[in-house]
Amino acid sequence: MVQLSRLTAGKNVFGRLLTLCGCLIALASSTIAAESAVTLARSQQVTEHLNSGEFGPAMVQALAAPSPDERSTLLKQVATAQQAAGETEAATGTLRRIPRNMKRAAEPSILRGGAQADFMTLMNLIRQNVPGKWEEDDGEGGAMTPFQTGVRVSPTGLLQRLTSEEQTGQLTAVAAQARKADLNEDVSRPSELRMVSLTRLERSVARRIEEGLPVPETMAQLAGLAQVKYVFAMPETNEIVIAGPAQAWQYNEQGQPVSSATGRPTLQLDDLVTVLRTFARGHADFGCSINTRDEGVKTLKEFVEKSQAKGPISDLAVRSWVKQLQQKLGRQDVVVWGVPGESRVARVIVEADYRMKLIGINKLNAGKDIPGYFDLLPVNQQKIQPNMDALRWWLTVKCDAVLHSADKNVFEIQGSSVLCLSENQLVTADGKHLPTGQSEPTNRLFAQNFTANYGKLAQKDLVFADAQNIFDMALCSALIQHEDLRGKTGWNMGVFAPNGAYAPATYPVPKEVDSVVNHRVYRGRDIVVQAAGGVRCDVMSLAKDSGKNKSDGQLDDLSTTVKAPQLPVGRWWWDAVK
Repeated sequence: MVQLSRLTAGKNVFGRLLTLCGCLIALASSTIAAESAVTLARSQQVTEHLNSGEFGPAMVQALAAPSPDERSTLLKQVATAQQAAGETEAATGTLRRIPRNMKRAAEPSILRGGAQADFMTLMNLIRQNVPGKWEEDDGEGGAMTPFQTGVRVSPTGLLQRLTSEEQTGQLTAVAAQARKADLNEDVSRPSELRMVSLTRLERSVARRIEEGLPVPETMAQLAGLAQVKYVFAMPETNEIVIAGPAQAWQYNEQGQPVSSATGRPTLQLDDLVTVLRTFARGHADFGCSINTRDEGVKTLKEFVEKSQAKGPISDLAVRSWVKQLQQKLGRQDVVVWGVPGESRVARVIVEADYRMKLIGINKLNAGKDIPGYFDLLPVNQQKIQPNMDALRWWLTVKCDAVLHSADKNVFEIQGSSVLCLSENQLVTADGKHLPTGQSEPTNRLFAQNFTANYGKLAQKDLVFADAQNIFDMALCSALIQHEDLRGKTGWNMGVFAPNGAYAPATYPVPKEVDSVVNHRVYRGRDIVVQAAGGVRCDVMSLAKDSGKNKSDGQLDDLSTTVKAPQLPVGRWWWDAVK
């Protein structure tokens, strides 16, 4: 019997940045002549380091440049040298450090110029996990092109099912906190409840764009927000505010901003703007999927049936046989919908889905709490059916409740997480997948384990934490759209609007991927597993569930008393005081 399913999961595609040693070197001069001399000396130092292959010291020198123009020039020089040395991931990470308003000039020659820069990390992952020669490494064998994978994020339906009116009065305390502002100037100070005004932030970003200035790191990292727990509409002051715990951040070895306290990825402005635009355009969800090609599935099915008719495969022949399975199945097409394919959001959900599928088919070890499909077969004592099935797994939004006040100006998101779902699909003779709406026990058990231990997995593999952050921001964005908070507060989204001037960073657009399969002998029979699915962010359904709406008079008091505090000009965040 053969178990089949389309493969999708994710490899962390963040560049493997060399660890940056030391802090930015503060250089200054009192005269133009002295400044020019220092600039020339710094440029020469960077060049000398690069000529010696010393990318780390060159990076430190480049980041020490005080002016954005000089820093951008030097960083592009470092990235070009890294690219020429084959360090594509490091080059990508270096370009991410260029001030945002100067990135686009760097991208065509580095990120978009040539096959090496196209989704290189995922390609490397495939080469590491699939045996045999590769054309790029060995001059012969397999070749790859960029691809996308599957995930679906649909906040709309989720909001329909889970939105309810809070009855306990707990949000009253939040109201008192939100009314009082601790205007500490240290954004790195931990906060139990940091308030970020999206309306004020957008105006500050707009001013910087108009002045030709880059978006500072505090804005790019949303003042260190680690999670969105509350959404406030403040019609009296035309404010939309998101709030949650916040911490200082630093960059890990891959160049990704993470919390200094927990090591988890921080929320990013690029991702928030991307999902805000998704729901402002009227989309109900977004996601990605890797799709098998019917002719490939048909060829694989026929090959397996002929092989099994010849009897058991010898141990020596198994490796070659599995390689043939992959070749017969061929490549799979990747589809991203609801968000730009070149966005960071698309990249993260593709990575998360691809890695989830690798875990499912025992190609990637997630630890004892999330055993793969093959490991679960003997545990579950499942009876093998004679027909060929397709195993399907996909990720979506999980949330316990969205509580709100009677006037729907205050919202609390409770129990947000990520849900793994499963299904068995029939594979027809011509290679088509037919949904059954059913999931056999082993398939279902894998999905249950994955969901129950998602938090632990996210601590070890940051792509899953990143995906959860995006799901949270998607839920927040769906609330803003569904409850018409922009209409209540008169906010047109400005530079964050779908056609606004703010430009999130872009990445190469994936197109297709070679299939990855795995094989195991169970109860004397050969079982081939190839996983399918995706990611679906379907959070809007949460906003439409009238069955769980509950009223709380204390929340009414909260919604009428919460007002944004008086802040200095240009200030867009504050810490709520208990």
